[in-house]
Amino acid sequence: MKKTFSFFILVLFSVSVGYAQQQALSLTPAAGAVLSLKESQYDFGTIPQGRPVTHDFEIVNTGSRPLLIEDVQASCGCTSPQWDPAPIPAGKSGQVKVGFNAAAEGPFSKTITIHYNEGQVKTLMIAGEVYPSPPTSAPLNRSLSLIKQIN
Repeated sequence: MKKTFSFFILVLFSVSVGYAQQQALSLTPAAGAVLSLKESQYDFGTIPQGRPVTHDFEIVNTGSRPLLIEDVQASCGCTSPQWDPAPIPAGKSGQVKVGFNAAAEGPFSKTITIHYNEGQVKTLMIAGEVYPSPPTSAPLNRSLSLIKQIN
């Protein structure tokens, strides 16, 4: 009786360990999906204040399973990411479009974090410098003022 009980416990233990290993393997999100970036940073250079700019970062799935971008977060509200929520098939590419509003004058450096396949993370970076725009679109023409006074 003791041998049967011990054998039963051993079988139950083996089955539970096998099941736990199978569950751990099925929960591994990176198995087969690999996010590769053509570039991880972009410099906008010098841009005028108040003129928004955008850049498209290309993402390639170099793995063997679909790649799912779950969320893309910017480090501040002046940066806005856009992406297609559909899975990227193996061997195909997608894009994350990053916009910067250029409202504040001066140099900037912002990060964009891509969350994909249940816990994986990649970081992008944009940088540049915003110069102040003139208060008017063109310099004041004094000759035009004289003409208006004559008429």
